[in-house]
Amino acid sequence: IHILCGGGAMKHSVPKNYDLKQDKNAAPGRFQAFCADFFHHIDLLQIIPMLILLTIGAVFIYGIGQQVGGFAAATFWKRHLIYMGIGLAFWIALSFIDYRWFGPASAVLYPVSILLLVYVLVYGVKYFGARSWIEFGPVNFQPAEIAKLAVVLACAWILSMKGVDVNHFLWMLLLLAVVALPFILIKMQPDLGTALILIPVVGFTAFAARLKWRYLIILGAIALIILPAAYFSLKDYQRDRIMVFLDPERDPQNRGWNQLQAEMAIGSGGFTGKGFMQSTQNPMGYLPQTVSNSDFIFPVIAEETGFIGSLFVVLMFMLLLFSVLRTALLAADDFGRYLCVGVATVIFFHSVINIGMSIRLTPVTGLPLPMISYGGTFLVAMLVYLGIVHSIYVHREKRSIMDL
Repeated sequence: IHILCGGGAMKHSVPKNYDLKQDKNAAPGRFQAFCADFFHHIDLLQIIPMLILLTIGAVFIYGIGQQVGGFAAATFWKRHLIYMGIGLAFWIALSFIDYRWFGPASAVLYPVSILLLVYVLVYGVKYFGARSWIEFGPVNFQPAEIAKLAVVLACAWILSMKGVDVNHFLWMLLLLAVVALPFILIKMQPDLGTALILIPVVGFTAFAARLKWRYLIILGAIALIILPAAYFSLKDYQRDRIMVFLDPERDPQNRGWNQLQAEMAIGSGGFTGKGFMQSTQNPMGYLPQTVSNSDFIFPVIAEETGFIGSLFVVLMFMLLLFSVLRTALLAADDFGRYLCVGVATVIFFHSVINIGMSIRLTPVTGLPLPMISYGGTFLVAMLVYLGIVHSIYVHREKRSIMDL
């Protein structure tokens, strides 16, 4: 630096009053300062539960595959590890990018996600009755997950703009339009569970942006009014799921089978569980083996680890949610706060609905358990969410280049 500034060559002479003993202590001091700065910029409160949940998912996906047998099921864990590596690479990369760039990026991501949702309705691949996947050779992905991320980013960015008032009718209408278009397209696949997640995302983000209580009450009343019409607009199997949820004995051999067997698996685990890969409901085929590593992975965990293991998983999700909401409080601006609220909403509802449908708290839906369920697109998307949240934590004390 001295030479570049025109100072000429530097002389390597020892200054007067040089304390050799002090120089020996300088290296440890610099190392301690580096460590202090490093841990100041990483959120262990997020990283620890995230890595624990990822490990639990990988371990049980491996165990389920070995129990079910067959080449495809037995190798799912390898594909899961590949997607986990891709997701963690995104997490690391996004942690170093200033999150405030993601707002303008949503102006591109949102229309792209809408085009992908339209494309999947025409050319998508159908799995389990829903045309939700796009295939490119050996790679396939769900555009709905990209649309969900785009809605989280777009809502947070719009509400954080100067002059935007969420309590103004036109801005409220814009938010509803942002969520309505992907909601309709995802529901047409049909993937009602994923579509419904968009509603609390925009609702809680608007609430964080100081939406007045009276508007929340009005919107709630409108939802109750249109609820009967919405029920009759559902497909037959969707209505059956709701009726079976209200009365599991209504169709125990068909529509109510999965939920009843999930309850039996959880109950049979007892306090400490049967042991890893010692469950019976899954290998004997009582739990649906096609989704026992995704939608119904929690009953397998509960049967093998019991109440203790199930409680530990729930506590990890609570710790992860706490870290995201704490980051919202530490965020440097409204955009960061609203993003954290949107991400926390996605994690909360996915976790509650997935676990809830196994213990008859919610109807059966195809929502996976974050960080644990098998599913490449969803796993990568969850790590992208958490990478953005970690970027908000890292940059909580820094000005953005966009503010200059």
